[in-house]
Amino acid sequence: MAAAAKDLLRKPIAATIRLTVPAGAARPAPPVGPALGQYRLNLMTFCKDFNARTQKYKPDTPISVKITAYKDNTFDFVVKSPPVSWYLKKAAGIELGSGRAGHLVAGTVTLKHVYEIGKVKGEDGGGKGVGLESLCRSVIGTARSMGIGVVKELD
Repeated sequence: MAAAAKDLLRKPIAATIRLTVPAGAARPAPPVGPALGQYRLNLMTFCKDFNARTQKYKPDTPISVKITAYKDNTFDFVVKSPPVSWYLKKAAGIELGSGRAGHLVAGTVTLKHVYEIGKVKGEDGGGKGVGLESLCRSVIGTARSMGIGVVKELD
């Protein structure tokens, strides 16, 4: 009986929208405006709430956000941490990864950097239930695919 009552209380979902928006810079212009406007969601409410939740990040940090739009024109959203590639580029001090990953090394990061990135991603919603070692291996794989070398210590 409790499961049937839960189904009645659940709102019908119209869409799930995934965006990458700079921290503290959500405006009702593209890409946010068209994505939310087609579902008749309140743009200004989203922009104010998103900017308030992302104040702890530096401006222009790319933040992933998952918006659940309901059929009654309301929404909920979950703010995730920046992508691993952004953290790796900042740690290596580069603008872009290598155009020929595996052949050319664009920069290097230490295992300490990898560990710190793994800890941050583990706190995020997607990394829960996954061990820190697995997260660090994933970060190392991302670094290799970007042409960033991973070393024990910088010389």
